[in-house]
Amino acid sequence: MRSTFHSLETAKRGLFTQQAAINTVGHNISNANTEGYSRQKVNMVASRSIEAYGMNRSIAPGQLGTGVEFTSITRIRNAFLDEQYREQSQSLGSLSIQTDTLSKLEGYVNEPSETGIRTVLENFWSAWSDLSKDPENVTGREILQENAKALVETFNELSRQLTDLDADLTENVDVKVTESNSLLQTISSLNSEIRRIESLGDDANDLRDQRDLMTDKLSKIVNINVTDTELGYQISMGNMNLVQGGTMTSITSQDVETAVANGTLIGGEIHGMIVSRDTYVSEFQQQLDTLANTLANGEFQVTVPAGWVKPGTTVATTAPEVVTVQGINGLHKLGYSLGSPAEQGEDFFTFKLGATGITAASITLNPTIASDANKIATSLRTSTDGAGVTTVVKGNNGLALLMSELKDVKVSFDETAIGGGVTSAKIGDFYGAIVGALGVQSQELNRIYTNTQTQLDQVESSRQSVSGVSLDEEMSDLIKYQYAYSASARFMTTFDQMLEKLINGTGVVGR
Repeated sequence: MRSTFHSLETAKRGLFTQQAAINTVGHNISNANTEGYSRQKVNMVASRSIEAYGMNRSIAPGQLGTGVEFTSITRIRNAFLDEQYREQSQSLGSLSIQTDTLSKLEGYVNEPSETGIRTVLENFWSAWSDLSKDPENVTGREILQENAKALVETFNELSRQLTDLDADLTENVDVKVTESNSLLQTISSLNSEIRRIESLGDDANDLRDQRDLMTDKLSKIVNINVTDTELGYQISMGNMNLVQGGTMTSITSQDVETAVANGTLIGGEIHGMIVSRDTYVSEFQQQLDTLANTLANGEFQVTVPAGWVKPGTTVATTAPEVVTVQGINGLHKLGYSLGSPAEQGEDFFTFKLGATGITAASITLNPTIASDANKIATSLRTSTDGAGVTTVVKGNNGLALLMSELKDVKVSFDETAIGGGVTSAKIGDFYGAIVGALGVQSQELNRIYTNTQTQLDQVESSRQSVSGVSLDEEMSDLIKYQYAYSASARFMTTFDQMLEKLINGTGVVGR
């Protein structure tokens, strides 16, 4: 092939190619801070050569180059790093919810503090001790009455907070399911659009970036498996296909609940919410209910001193007697309250209307005691006057003393909620074990969370080193392509001048 304008075509290709490279650099610079953007690169190749000019084909010197052209504009992306990022992201998503939940539980417990259950319990025992020094003292009875009210209100409030947290986690599962379905729909639509554009021979780089960004966000919510197929991304959660090309299957709250239960959903924020609700919140609620019920009805043994007049009798015992009672309620019913005639003690704690038993939410001070502090039993002795009226022996503080000592008595606990079986422990020790276990869980999860965050940051740093836009590098490329463009333009100008001379110049030929 011989052409006078061959060099013009070579210069034109150079101009077009370098201009495409400059435009791509400008696109990279513009999106340096765009979330999910991958830098793009113009792939240049030497254009197809032609035979060099020559009068005799047999002695042609070879092929002559025709310049440069670009075959594609591709994004720089590493699929292996993307897979690693999503694996770490789903782990971090679950851990972030779990650590946040445990942090909230620690805030609710608020130990050690002046308002926590530990302090309120100590105040309750101290009030009994103070009352034992002067059992007829009205002020002492009212102080005990108020401390008992504070104790049950603390249980009630903590249980309410746990119930609210449980409801919040359930509600947030629904919110995240809705968000997941929105992301799945977007990914499915992008699959179809990318396939349409690339079927025409173009590279849908920006749409692929959007699809990867949506996939990254989805991986933080649920653990997914991603496969790149001819139809686009195929996304599944366990055995459930969520996206297949342009087809998308919505998930429901029941789907994720089932997936967590059978072990196919093991990561992501939704997993963290369900685990936090069904493990940490639920277990702590059970432990708190156990504590409240055991305080009121837990079985323990107490040694009642000689001189005790058993309820229903009029004869005092002559020797100390070991008695098995059912919690504070059982102990309270061994004694007598002020009044004439003397009345046997009632249940000290009871449960609210509509409840079926004592829990942290339902425990309350017996309404009779709440309205009349004289109904608090403090005495173990009674006497009968000449008219046959039974009254408490003035100054007898036997029951009040037993109550004040109860904090050091081991009570039978059902500790199945923390994996211990039925055993015995002091009320304060049991509560301390609950708080201690919560602290250990929180500390361990925070350690794992920190490690996972570090790993995710490392993977993201690696991704950015591959796909991220470096302004220094782009500016260097811009100068390089600018000089190449200017050189191509100069080459075209030079050849144009040569043609001008050839066509319109004055010569000796034809004179």
